[in-house]
Amino acid sequence: MQNFTATYTDQYQLAMAQVYFKNGHGQNRAVFDYFFRKLPFDGGYAVFAGLDYLLDVLQNLRFSEEDIAYLKKQDFDEDFLEYLKEFRFRGNIYSVREGDIVFPTRPVLQVEASIIEAQIIETILLNLLNFQTLIATKASRIRLVAGDRLLLDFGLRRAQASGGYFATRAAIIGGFDGTSNVVAARDFNISVSGTMAHSFIQSYDEELTAFRAFAEGRPKDCVLLVDTYDTLKSGVPNAITVAKEMEERGQKLLGIRLDSGDLAYLARESRKLLDEAGLEYVKIAASNQLDEYVIKSLLEQQAPIDVFGVGTNLIIGDPDSALDGVYKLAFFEDKPRIKISESLSKVTLPHKKQVFRIKDKNGKCIGADAVGLDTQEKINVMYHPFEPYKSMELGDYEQEALLKKVMNNGISSIEKRNLKEIADYSLSRLAELPIEYKRFNNPHIYKVGISNTLKEERDKLIAEHKI
Repeated sequence: MQNFTATYTDQYQLAMAQVYFKNGHGQNRAVFDYFFRKLPFDGGYAVFAGLDYLLDVLQNLRFSEEDIAYLKKQDFDEDFLEYLKEFRFRGNIYSVREGDIVFPTRPVLQVEASIIEAQIIETILLNLLNFQTLIATKASRIRLVAGDRLLLDFGLRRAQASGGYFATRAAIIGGFDGTSNVVAARDFNISVSGTMAHSFIQSYDEELTAFRAFAEGRPKDCVLLVDTYDTLKSGVPNAITVAKEMEERGQKLLGIRLDSGDLAYLARESRKLLDEAGLEYVKIAASNQLDEYVIKSLLEQQAPIDVFGVGTNLIIGDPDSALDGVYKLAFFEDKPRIKISESLSKVTLPHKKQVFRIKDKNGKCIGADAVGLDTQEKINVMYHPFEPYKSMELGDYEQEALLKKVMNNGISSIEKRNLKEIADYSLSRLAELPIEYKRFNNPHIYKVGISNTLKEERDKLIAEHKI
């Protein structure tokens, strides 16, 4: 686990915190909503990721001696710095489960804490949740098209610095099987995998000699990169030679990797050569600028590829550079709070809230979530949050409450799950979503509505704050 201290925040969080402290408002309770306004990749859903890691971070978040010494140089007051020396997050967090599918506008997570605590953790919360949700969603889209083929994260070298560490975690939640990222594999107990670089082959005078050396050095997981010189005339024939030599030693070549050229054509021709040599068991792996669209095309061309190594486009969440998750005040000092905008789509929802997933009598998701006050146990009618004349009757549907307490007084209150368990849960939730919301082109728009009670509270506050 990476070492975060409480200065992993923005300066204005601390500036506001000092003012709250000085004015005696610092311990007043606040509720903040975490949500996003737009789905990434023009898709129909997002996969929520980063929660369990965030809870671990918050349980141990402190200002170190080095932090205090630095902040003293930034002209923060001595009494405020004394307060920060004892800072702990002692709030409550309500959230959907990590791995669940989530949608715009509705709260994904709520923080209930003192205003100082809630502000100081905002930056690290957004940093961890926005990025991991983006990458988990990208990984999920790739998993949808790859079927049961092996998916490996090869992206660390192209990641935004240490962001690759969390991208690997998120990729597993989204459905990937393993990674080349050794430190993440160690920390998160993920399957680690790797082949060889072109430089290894180039370092030998002959490709065959390089293959033999690698097979002797790594006989249990030997995958040979066959495109350094000529894939079909040199690489695959030399791999076949080495595979036969390994068989004589009681070993087996695990696979070959294609990293350039026409992957569909080369995979088909390589498969023919391997099968003709009696090497049906040798897998074919492919890499090189893959994403969900390239993989979909390769499989539509019936490319016999068993393993996909996905790098850049996964690890940076191409083409979307960020998820636009935000953190907005909804309740403070026993009063609902609202942010007003000329655009109704940017007016926030006040109060502490609950989110309900709407299902039919068979427990099948119908493609709708409803947001109400946290005191509501059922919503009979939900209204479009921005188009007040659109509504939907919910009386005959089942309603699953999604926001559960996951942190109590600064201590995680949920059972620890490994990444495989989170990924399996995500797949199960995605399976409940009708296929129309999972397609890449023009997916159905998932409905998110608000209860009449919440709508009235919002509209009342809008009227109160009009100038």
